[in-house]
Amino acid sequence: MASAAAKNVGSKKCLLWDWTNTRDHPEAIDQLFSTSEKGDSSATQLPFKSVHNWNAWCPPELKDRLPFRPMIRTQAQLGTEEWTRIRDSAADVVHYLNEPERQRLSPTEAATWWAEQVVPELRLQLGKQLVGPACANDKAGGDWLAEFMDIVSRQRETVPDLLGVHYYGESVEHAKRYLTSLYEKYGLPLNVSEIASISRDGEQVAKFTEEMSQWMDGQEWIDEYGWFGCMAKCADDFF
Repeated sequence: MASAAAKNVGSKKCLLWDWTNTRDHPEAIDQLFSTSEKGDSSATQLPFKSVHNWNAWCPPELKDRLPFRPMIRTQAQLGTEEWTRIRDSAADVVHYLNEPERQRLSPTEAATWWAEQVVPELRLQLGKQLVGPACANDKAGGDWLAEFMDIVSRQRETVPDLLGVHYYGESVEHAKRYLTSLYEKYGLPLNVSEIASISRDGEQVAKFTEEMSQWMDGQEWIDEYGWFGCMAKCADDFF
């Protein structure tokens, strides 16, 4: 739980805290909490709602100061200590699969694990909210998601609580249309677990980030969003 002095009321932002930060710069996260932990009443609201690192384990440097969102990335995790860690954690929201269409994982396989283990053990028994698979915003991702949602929507109890979404692009208007189209198609609140501008122009990136943040903050059907990504070295050699 977040500390009493460090509230995140009204925030939708999830801090995407890469595992390399835990390895190389764990102390950096303290900058988020330094003011509120000194008792400055003028800065009691944090800019983040939660923290996510694409893993089952919670960054120890977080020290329970914000809610942690674990992720089930692969089938292999379902029978290991990582599954036990997620199941027995205090996390109230769990992510399921990260761009599975790029893992050569079929929607049918993913839906089977979801219905047979993930939903019964995490939601029905423990009351955790489940974020459905977050696919890339391309044709392959869209096709994969459509097939998965068709399968799991056949029974009410297996429908995700939140629709996992990724978006990478340069156009604010295209991003708005894309996110809106997913909400209109599936009728579920969105967890935009990764979003970023892919422009190499710093001013354009800042403009995209500011405008989309303001817009997403204003959409009741967007539950949470995370700007990719907080890391010392950009992923995939992106500069």
